[in-house]
Amino acid sequence: MMSTDRTALVEPLKPHKIFDAAAAVIDEQGTVVGWTQAAQRLVGYCAEDVLGRSAAFVLPTSDEAGLSAFTEQCRARGGWSGTAAVRHRDGRTLNLSLRVSLLWGQDATLRWLVFLTDIGALSSGFMNGSVRESLLVRAPIGIVVHDPQLRCTWVNDVMERHDGIPRDRRFGCRLAHSMPGFEAEELEAVMQQVLASGTTTVHEYRAWPAEDPRREHAFSASFLCLQDADGQALGVCSVIVDVTGSQGVRERRAVLSEASTRIGRTLDVMQTGQELADVAVPLLADCAIVDLAESVPFGEEPSARNDTMNGRPRILRRAGLASIHPGVPESPWAHGEPVLVSPTSPFARVLRTGRSHLEPVLDTSPGTWIDHDPCRAEKILENGVHSLMVVPIRARRSVLGVALFARTECPMPFREDDLLLAEELVTRAALSLDNARQYARERTAALALQRNLLPHRLRGGVAVEAASRYLPADIDAGVGGDWFDVIPLSGARVALVVGDVVGHGIDAAATMGRLRTAVHTLADMELPPDELLAHLDDTVRRMTDEDADASDQTPAVVGATCLYAVYDPVTRKCTMARAGHLPPAIIDPQGQVTFPDLPTGAPLGLGLGLVPFDAVEVELSEGSLLAFYTDGLVESRADDIDVGMRRLGAALAQSGQSLEDLCSSVIEALPTQAPSDDVTLLLVRTRTLKAPQIASWDLPSEPTVVRTARHMAARQLSEWGLEHLVPDTELIVSELVTNAIRHGAGPIRLRLIQHQVLTCEVFDGGSCYPRLRHARIVDENGRGLFMVARLSRRWGFRSATGGKLVWVEQDLPAAPSHAHDPCLPQAAEDHRGCVA
Repeated sequence: MMSTDRTALVEPLKPHKIFDAAAAVIDEQGTVVGWTQAAQRLVGYCAEDVLGRSAAFVLPTSDEAGLSAFTEQCRARGGWSGTAAVRHRDGRTLNLSLRVSLLWGQDATLRWLVFLTDIGALSSGFMNGSVRESLLVRAPIGIVVHDPQLRCTWVNDVMERHDGIPRDRRFGCRLAHSMPGFEAEELEAVMQQVLASGTTTVHEYRAWPAEDPRREHAFSASFLCLQDADGQALGVCSVIVDVTGSQGVRERRAVLSEASTRIGRTLDVMQTGQELADVAVPLLADCAIVDLAESVPFGEEPSARNDTMNGRPRILRRAGLASIHPGVPESPWAHGEPVLVSPTSPFARVLRTGRSHLEPVLDTSPGTWIDHDPCRAEKILENGVHSLMVVPIRARRSVLGVALFARTECPMPFREDDLLLAEELVTRAALSLDNARQYARERTAALALQRNLLPHRLRGGVAVEAASRYLPADIDAGVGGDWFDVIPLSGARVALVVGDVVGHGIDAAATMGRLRTAVHTLADMELPPDELLAHLDDTVRRMTDEDADASDQTPAVVGATCLYAVYDPVTRKCTMARAGHLPPAIIDPQGQVTFPDLPTGAPLGLGLGLVPFDAVEVELSEGSLLAFYTDGLVESRADDIDVGMRRLGAALAQSGQSLEDLCSSVIEALPTQAPSDDVTLLLVRTRTLKAPQIASWDLPSEPTVVRTARHMAARQLSEWGLEHLVPDTELIVSELVTNAIRHGAGPIRLRLIQHQVLTCEVFDGGSCYPRLRHARIVDENGRGLFMVARLSRRWGFRSATGGKLVWVEQDLPAAPSHAHDPCLPQAAEDHRGCVA
């Protein structure tokens, strides 16, 4: 497979150094007669392997007939350049760029000099490229081959155009004889060094050609050593480029070096696009515009579907614009606005082909692409745009957008060397743009992960008012291993959680997500804090074992601390337990700060199940403030953690602030340097349920008490104005009290709590927990809890001091929700009658 574009390679070699390219010499019959060390490094064959053999041995043609046709094509064109698949000695196929140049020898004999460069290695050498090296590919190359005595044996036609010396005058002569006035001695010394070392050397020199003796010319020469099968030097090949035409090459190289520091200073796609436009004006163009695919600023790759192929305009996003004129009058669209690309415009063609468009003299006559792009046409005519370049912004085989360069005031049209500089600038910017795009994508994904892992909003119900702050140490990724939660529980209670996974970043966040899910699951089981931490400890140790068993990854250190508390607004009691975590701060309504003395417990996953977790119960005044936090908030390199905790307590003691403002005040009290650990702060202010919201009765363990319990519940609901809940609640009370009498033990206590929902609780001294059964048609029992589940929003049970507690929650609708439930018409009435 090969491309035969003679004027420019499909993948331009401008980032690559031409003097590092592999070279070979082929005679008229297609036999390899010269080889270089660079060629051996590239394709794996040494000179002994290929010299004297047909070029078809490694070149794209697979037989002598194909090679002969290829040679005739090169002879007719005077050379060839393009891409080709070349066989490596180890069997691989290399995608190489080839440049074949015709050499003349004495008696009109021919040779072919072939340059081979690995396209796949171009990107790795990009940052070391330069405009001079770019010109070595695009500009005409003069080639002279000298024998070991440094006499000219082969030369191409371009060399005569360089210095005006006919080839007949060169053959058999050394430099000092054929080219007087040149720096012959110095050049010959360089060639002698190349012959002795076999390495490639670059040398720049000045000369005054005979046809233009008054003008100094600058040449850049690369000297390559050609070797025979025994590794001996056959001669020196000089590859020479006249760089005089680019008088500002060195200046532009300095500018490109400056551009490396000015482009890509941030990981913001739109800012990088603007930096590219700013660098180009006025150095290269009077106006520069950068348009990106709409998906690029959001971190996504451009769509593989090209709308311009279907005749529909493609939409880009204006990411950069600069002009020598204030306000950039050449642009119809402002920064950040969507831009329509006409399918017939050069912009669409550049997006489609990935090749640059150079229009030295912009044709504004009728019938051109401008007729189909009225918005741009108006600006072109108003501002006198007379020369245009459109360069694709390419990265990793994708075209991210286009860069437009235009001249209005400068009378000189754009030339090929201007296009080379523009492509160099755009390619450098493309790397920064792609990095910024990938960063945006990864950051967006990380932030989405963090948002999904942490609570979207804190629901404290009637128990607490809550506010929080989270600052990841990994500011770039925005994720970490700290977490917090406020989990509603039955009976208007609430669980308060804060935890800290070892490390920070995406791995810690993933582990945190697993632990947070486990805490929610265990909280739904209504476990006391100490038992919940024990189960969570088992979960962490199991996660560690699973990671250790994974053979495809290095086991991660899994460890975490956690503080779990349950607050009951009915009793104003808060039960807490911690696993290696710092104790909470408690601030009473008078501003007194205390840190309760809680048993420390071992961090999760590190105690081997041998260290128990102990819970402590404290009674809180109404309106007390609790602060749960991670060590990143109070730790610093300069002070002990006790100093940080005192500083936290002082910040929390400020009165008269809302929780949100207080959170901000505490975070602002942190040291000014970036935190070395994730920072989490959860503030809750306790509330208390008033006595009129609670009704409680102690009941004897007798069957006749069921009717009494039902009537007391109905009377209480009527007092609360919840008459429409009476039928359902009576059935629920009947079932729960009956079960407590039959399967539990005395004493029995019935409690109704009116808060965001209606909670019905029945306590008994037994240890037999209820279990929902799906009774068959012939079963006489087992339908009670099923009916309770149908009549309620949720139900459950939990252990309590001296026994167990079964609870049921009902919504507080505006009208009865089950008055006409077809599933329970007669069963409810029959059940009520049996219990009574």
